[in-house]
Amino acid sequence: MVDKEDEKKTKTSPLADKPLQKQILELLATAQNFKKIKKGANEATKTLNRGITDLIVLAADADPIEILLHLPLLCEDKNVPYVFVSSSKNLGRACGVSRPVIAASLLKEDPNQNKWGKDVTNIRNQIEKLLN
Repeated sequence: MVDKEDEKKTKTSPLADKPLQKQILELLATAQNFKKIKKGANEATKTLNRGITDLIVLAADADPIEILLHLPLLCEDKNVPYVFVSSSKNLGRACGVSRPVIAASLLKEDPNQNKWGKDVTNIRNQIEKLLN
């Protein structure tokens, strides 16, 4: 029999470590100032389907976790990196709202005008290392 905690760990992979989570949340807070994020599982799904997503961030403590498990599959289809962070409250705070957020989508922008392009590339590389 599979323990519920073990099952949740396999479903929420890749889970970012604390320093990477901090970098991701700071990046989202910066992007929020430029109105370049969408909050929530439905909005993240829409941005993925439209092809305007640079990165998807998911909350590992979403309950039930199944409400956002379609997003990793969609991300793999669209070749968009995704990562889990531990807290939906922290994700909500980084997105500039006082409510918990279970999914956030960082929108693509023209690289010449992008203030955080190097940060996105760095975080994408770290996420790829987590997947290997």
